Amino acid sequence: MAYAADTSVPVERSRAEIERLLSKHKCQKFMAGIDNDAHRATVQFQAHGRIVRFEIALPDRNDPQFMKIKNRYMQRSVSGVEKAVAQAERTCWRALLLVIKAKLEAVESNIATFEDEFLAHTVLPNQQTVAQYIGPAVEQMYATGTMTPARLIAGETEKT
Repeated sequence: MAYAADTSVPVERSRAEIERLLSKHKCQKFMAGIDNDAHRATVQFQAHGRIVRFEIALPDRNDPQFMKIKNRYMQRSVSGVEKAVAQAERTCWRALLLVIKAKLEAVESNIATFEDEFLAHTVLPNQQTVAQYIGPAVEQMYATGTMTPARLIAGETEKT
């Protein structure tokens, strides 16, 4: 079962809680947005001299998982689909709040550094996050069992 699967907290309240949490931790330049066409939400802020961006997938009402009633062969009504999608969206936002809160608490409690907790979500000058930029190289290293030279990860070419 997903975290906050039965939450009744409205999305707007979760977004506001995220903003208050970031403000409390002296984060700046907060932004939250939703791309309904792509079914994505973005929360971005600046802290410790870095821009951090979280992107989450939002539920798509056309996804077959919302069409059927769980553990049954019965189809949901249109209003039932809308309720299930709204519930899934509330769950996503509560989970994002939990993740950000846990990371900030780990930093505040000296369990980890800001860089340790937020590195994957740090935005690089090319507007990709570190995870988006380095992820393909990590995938290749696991697939081949060999380490990619650092200069290749950085996009440099070998000199002959």
